Amino acid sequence: MKVTFLGTGTSSGVPMIGCTCEVCRSLDHRDQRLRVSVHLEVDGRSFVVDSGPDFRQQMLRARISHLDALLFTHEHKDHTAGLDDIRAFNFRQKTDMPVFAEPRVLQQLRQEFAYIFAEHKYPGVPRVVLHPIERDDVPFDVLGVPVLPLRAMHHRLPVLGFRIGGFCYLTDANHLGPETRAQLRDADVIVLNALRREEHISHFTLAQAVAVLEEAAPRRAYLTHISHQLGLHREVEAELPPWIRLAYDGLKVAI
Repeated sequence: MKVTFLGTGTSSGVPMIGCTCEVCRSLDHRDQRLRVSVHLEVDGRSFVVDSGPDFRQQMLRARISHLDALLFTHEHKDHTAGLDDIRAFNFRQKTDMPVFAEPRVLQQLRQEFAYIFAEHKYPGVPRVVLHPIERDDVPFDVLGVPVLPLRAMHHRLPVLGFRIGGFCYLTDANHLGPETRAQLRDADVIVLNALRREEHISHFTLAQAVAVLEEAAPRRAYLTHISHQLGLHREVEAELPPWIRLAYDGLKVAI
């Protein structure tokens, strides 16, 4: 499996509009973060988890010319706003795009992108096939690849992460129950959100994320969904154990 971090930033991205802090002014490319998303190449398939508002830019930057399926963790706009841009893959591949998400999230997509699902469609709108993730305790099949949902809480909103083989991906979480913590064990790589140092209502802090990872004890771990408030990439990473790294846009990881 090959993992490409398409975006590692929070909902406002980094730099944030109008901000002049040292992180937002940084010239280090690792401090410039698009909205969070990841590309997976597994068993000859090409998947993306979450298509936020930077989806088009991310596809172009990573030179991704083929996409087999799109998975959503939850319905917030920084994870779904780029759905319209899957049209390019419809045109190239001459097929509808499989979309996997919980029923609640699919219903939200139907509302926010009503034109996609209209009875009489405007020519050229995205073409999708919706696949509901009905259970969070058993794997579901994505074009022959088994994917295990990982339940998390984003304040009071239930969200999903995903485990494929030894790779676990969890973002926008601030609570993991005992079942999910057990599902993280024996992972090769875990990706987990770490928004900032200060407490937040719906995201893990840096210290909280590190504590979760130390309990799960994967071989490697990467932190994502990072805000400008966390600090400069080079300085934060120097504080971490060598097996935990800050992810950055464009980082590729082989598993």
